[in-house]
Amino acid sequence: MKRPASGWPTRHRWLAWPLVLLLVAGGFVAAVDTSARWSSRGRLFDAVDEVPATKVGLVFGTTDRVNGRENLYFKYRMDAAVELWNAGKIRLILVSGDNRTPQYNEPMKMRQALIDRGVPKDRIVCDYAGLRTLDSVVRAKEIFGADSLVFISQRFQNERAIYLADANGMRTYGYNARDVTSAAGKKTRLREVGARFKMWLDIHILKTQPRHLGEREPLPD
Repeated sequence: MKRPASGWPTRHRWLAWPLVLLLVAGGFVAAVDTSARWSSRGRLFDAVDEVPATKVGLVFGTTDRVNGRENLYFKYRMDAAVELWNAGKIRLILVSGDNRTPQYNEPMKMRQALIDRGVPKDRIVCDYAGLRTLDSVVRAKEIFGADSLVFISQRFQNERAIYLADANGMRTYGYNARDVTSAAGKKTRLREVGARFKMWLDIHILKTQPRHLGEREPLPD
């Protein structure tokens, strides 16, 4: 008598699909990550002496405090910007961040922190509509006319910013601020996976533009 075919092979095939999709997704994420790293190859610097002299340094915004404590991402970015300034590598600092409410104003916090560290206030320009990295990068060119500049942030954000800048015809470098190695730093790395996926979509599929554009605001000489 012929035995009925077992349903297990079919079930196994269905169970395999999530694994296949996971592997494909993982490969895609790895490819996107590699493309961002490749784009920035030779243009990221850890030593201030190696950074090409450029008129404008763009500092990406973040809050100055988290749960009442000093945000090291903020501190290290301000320190890096001052290092470039003191070394004569930049002549102007563009601080770009979120200004969602009168009580939450990243550019003003950055501006004050830089002034406190000795940067002349007339050498600091605020971009209040840098809601995300893409907005800050594109606005630097389209609003402020800076198509050549050095990004100032941690390496992971500088890599992504250079990828975005390349897609918008800009000539850029990155000066890597000291990284954060605490538990908060690990969470940021996990979020970066999603940020790079969104970066790829914004450039190649969605053709995303900054939420806010507007009139040109020429930078001072």
